Amino acid sequence: MNTQELISTVQALVAGDKGLLATDESNPTCNRRFCRVGDSPDRGGTACLSGVDYDQPGLGECISGVILYDETIRQQKEDGTPFVKVITDAGIIPGIKVDTGAKDMVGHPGEKITEGLDGLRDRLAGYSHMGARFAKWRAVIAVGDSIPTRCCIEANAQTLARYAAFFITCWLCVCYDCNLCLTTGYHTT
Repeated sequence: MNTQELISTVQALVAGDKGLLATDESNPTCNRRFCRVGDSPDRGGTACLSGVDYDQPGLGECISGVILYDETIRQQKEDGTPFVKVITDAGIIPGIKVDTGAKDMVGHPGEKITEGLDGLRDRLAGYSHMGARFAKWRAVIAVGDSIPTRCCIEANAQTLARYAAFFITCWLCVCYDCNLCLTTGYHTT
């Protein structure tokens, strides 16, 4: 991908009234959701939650991009068609979630730092080769009594900047998902 292709990808992702479809939940998250509704978590991982929807008629009229998870970008429909091909055939841009999860930040109770920079350059190159044209990185910032701390904000900002730097070498568009957790604390939303 070159500069013009990056620009075209960004323009297509934000075009009109379309949005992004996030189907990037990890297996542990999917398993928790299955258990919560009393279903078995061994129904085929994330495939049963994501691949079903990609070939729905008219999906490309509403969705500009789909964020996949490491497992789902490698999967295919029962007929052998890769999910990425189904997505692109629908006129939708495939993307990938590349962080490996938000973890407790050491020494900062209640705060998180997103991990996944180790090996990211090689993973991005692989995802690009599989057809991904953009990638998502998530940062979780809890808002509550005395948080977020400056340290947490700066650590997550540095991680986001390092993540974006990898894209220069892999020619993928950057997509940030900054989650502000407002469920606890003495504040109003």
